[in-house]
Amino acid sequence: MQRLKTRAQFQAALAGATVARTAHFALHRCALDLASSAQPLFVSDDVWLGAMVPKRWARRAVTRNAIKRQIYAVSAAPGVVLPRAAHVVRLRSTFDRKEFVSATSDKLKAAVRAELQQLLERAARPAPPPRARSERAPTPAPSVPSP
Repeated sequence: MQRLKTRAQFQAALAGATVARTAHFALHRCALDLASSAQPLFVSDDVWLGAMVPKRWARRAVTRNAIKRQIYAVSAAPGVVLPRAAHVVRLRSTFDRKEFVSATSDKLKAAVRAELQQLLERAARPAPPPRARSERAPTPAPSVPSP
């Protein structure tokens, strides 16, 4: 597993589809395009992973670092299988500071780990096929007031 390092790599992965969400995390995936330019963003056909933990959602640096370590540890676990693509795990909401008083506690780490495992399980499931146009519910026509 390779780690995303450059801003361009993170932007490319974030531009891809959001494949799974939980209460606090979102997983973005972008297919690798190795032959598109003279200098590709991703030099090998491998699983690429990045962690994005904004200061907005985790104010303390120790908390941000603990969450990032959990992201990389859970994704490197033997049972986790991610497809060969670029992935970014993004923190999208804060953990309640009333419940997790300590900046880095075992309780917070366990909660983060459990939610990340759930996120990666959701990402591993095959996507449901898109519904055909005839199966969709018809949209009502806008009503035009008569004079």
